[in-house]
Amino acid sequence: MKPYLKRAWAEVSLPQLRKNVDIIRSLNSPTTDIMAVVKADAYGHGDEHIVRCLAEQCGIKYFAVSNLDEAIAVRKFAPDADILILGYTPPEYAHEIAMYNIIQGVVSTEYAQELVKNTPSPIRCHIKIDTGMGRIGLKHDTPEECADEIAEMIKIDKLSVEGIYTHFAVADSDDPDYDVLAGRGIKLRHLHFMNSAATCYRNSSRSTLSRAGIILYGLHPDVSLDIPEGLEPLMELKAVISHVKTVKAGDCISYGRTFVADREMRIATVTIGYADGYSRLVSSKGEILVHGKRCRIVGRVCMDQLMMDVSDVPEAKSGDIVTLIGTDGGDRITADDLAQIYGTIGYEVVCGISKRVPRIYIE
Repeated sequence: MKPYLKRAWAEVSLPQLRKNVDIIRSLNSPTTDIMAVVKADAYGHGDEHIVRCLAEQCGIKYFAVSNLDEAIAVRKFAPDADILILGYTPPEYAHEIAMYNIIQGVVSTEYAQELVKNTPSPIRCHIKIDTGMGRIGLKHDTPEECADEIAEMIKIDKLSVEGIYTHFAVADSDDPDYDVLAGRGIKLRHLHFMNSAATCYRNSSRSTLSRAGIILYGLHPDVSLDIPEGLEPLMELKAVISHVKTVKAGDCISYGRTFVADREMRIATVTIGYADGYSRLVSSKGEILVHGKRCRIVGRVCMDQLMMDVSDVPEAKSGDIVTLIGTDGGDRITADDLAQIYGTIGYEVVCGISKRVPRIYIE
């Protein structure tokens, strides 16, 4: 326990990661490879251990990240992988893109030209098409116009166009631009448009890569829809009880005195707070598992601590481990459950667990 002080920590299951990869592979056609999305420190799970497991034990050859710093980090852990930067890299860093053999997402002809101006080396790229997200990518009124621009970009000296990709606002479409290109005799190595939702619900053999993000970590792309059986969360978030006390009716708990005891209660203090990424939004709303029972948070979550009602758990004592995300006994709280209280999505919950919470990898 000493390496992480037995205060607050996240346990990450590598066997479950391998199982999730196997399930995702079973959803894809034989012509579709997994591109593991490991941006944002592998969605808060810790990129080094996640990437090493995926590359060395799961045979993953393709990774996607958000920016150049993330790409360089992944290159250290997966030296032979193809790594795609989905977002923007300032053109003045084109030399680093080439040096680390990174694939850059290219969003316009002007951007491509600026990239190649800034390095003597070829730039590998996938061209991004905007099909309705309104974020980044080529945007035209017709597939033919889009294909015209892609065809011109392919002619740019030192720009090595290896594929095209898009990200659907609603994951239930095909990509007509690729058909127009193919009709002109332009063949690219990759066409990819499947994110986690499309991989689960609209899987298509036309996509050479499925960009598995949130489902890789066992969470739902959409909480209203089931994910394939066997896909389970990798992460459990735990802390300990530091103190247990009895309060009387009328006593107040935490900042602002927003919680007033209506009876005699046993209150446990827990060693985690909003600076650890456990949101203040769960104040007097969230629940925590203690000895397999749900206990309600009372009062406002503090920066480093919170309080909960353990009146119905007489065995609760200082030093006991509590589960904020994960399973204890026959009950479970997921990041998606917390997201419902936060008013957000499970992605934000796991990505928001702070760096000061050590990740412990379970084999």
